Amino acid sequence: MLHSREGAGKHPRRLGLRVLGLMSGTSADGIDAALVEIAPGKSLPRLTLLHFRQTPFPPELRAEILACTNPLAGTVDRVCRLNARLGEAFAEAALGCLREAGVPPREVTLVGSHGQTLYHQPPGPGLAAPPATLQVGSPAVIAERTGITTVADFRPRDMAAGGEGAPLTPLFHAALFRMPGRARIVLNLGGIANLTYLPPGAGTEGVLAFDVGPGNALLDTLAARVSGGAETCDRDGALAGRGRLSPAFLARLMLHPFLGRRPPKSTGRETFGQAFLEEILAWPEAREVTPPDLAATLTAFTARATSEAIAAFLPAGAADLLLCGGGAQNPTLVKALTEACPHLRCLLTDEAGFPARAVEAAAFALLAYLTATGRPGNLPAATGARAPVILGSITPGRTLPRLPLPEA
Repeated sequence: MLHSREGAGKHPRRLGLRVLGLMSGTSADGIDAALVEIAPGKSLPRLTLLHFRQTPFPPELRAEILACTNPLAGTVDRVCRLNARLGEAFAEAALGCLREAGVPPREVTLVGSHGQTLYHQPPGPGLAAPPATLQVGSPAVIAERTGITTVADFRPRDMAAGGEGAPLTPLFHAALFRMPGRARIVLNLGGIANLTYLPPGAGTEGVLAFDVGPGNALLDTLAARVSGGAETCDRDGALAGRGRLSPAFLARLMLHPFLGRRPPKSTGRETFGQAFLEEILAWPEAREVTPPDLAATLTAFTARATSEAIAAFLPAGAADLLLCGGGAQNPTLVKALTEACPHLRCLLTDEAGFPARAVEAAAFALLAYLTATGRPGNLPAATGARAPVILGSITPGRTLPRLPLPEA
């Protein structure tokens, strides 16, 4: 099901359609671009990674993204301008990836762009307003600049069908990492952590997924605060590595109501972002805690929340914990997860055949392919939607691609 020949230079042998996936996650640190080749498979499509590129956001643009996630600061004109600016940024990231890969845009069938989430309010206890989600990064700009038909706006259709709108990567995880005779868990350590349970077998039957809760977002915000904005993350876990865990602080963090909610569930910066960090800094437990101690405790929070979610909501017997996302590059966090989940073999998805840094972007290449070929991209067991639905909206490029019909 999975192949990786990243950086192979020229790609003379065509296995299927070339599709480019674009992703910027909750951490808002930049744009991931993954060029993949997708071909039909027995139960799910087969994917080959051709090239991957990361494009960091300039500091001013990242600051504007984070400002617009604040409901008090994100005025309609500001968000509108950001939508256009990010469309340009995503388009340039796409073209930069193709230049490095040596692939002209005319040889790429589709772009699948997740965009940048500014707001995500899924269904939940006590929610009076309708569930809503907003991802920006104009697909019209991407299609115009690249000439490639662009699929975007994936979350709203699942929410319209009664789902959480996330996580949307489980189908991709099933296509790449499911194995006969071995249960696995894929843990994406983005700004928010989410996991996918893959029982032994193939296809999507029995696959479960949900947002665990805290990932890197709290650590990122703390690192920026401590460094005066010089750092955007706890690079290599250095800040947490100098600190000591505060058991009392961790015990109070673990009382957060989101952790005890049964799946399906999803969350975002609205719950585990700047406002929550400011709240916990005002707790009595925070008065004697140094920044390194707080970083160590927040790192343990992610690890403990993950281990307790696995114990509470997943079947027993998983053998592997496959890590991807930016947090997989944080050795302090990986060590904490290894200690919190001693019954699981923790390893990067690289060791399972697909680079951890490329997983999220490649997932949206697959979702674009499914949308354009008329197939659902959500898993109701993961999102809580009433039924599988075709996700996203399609913006034509220079010409509409000729695509295979859905399988009967």
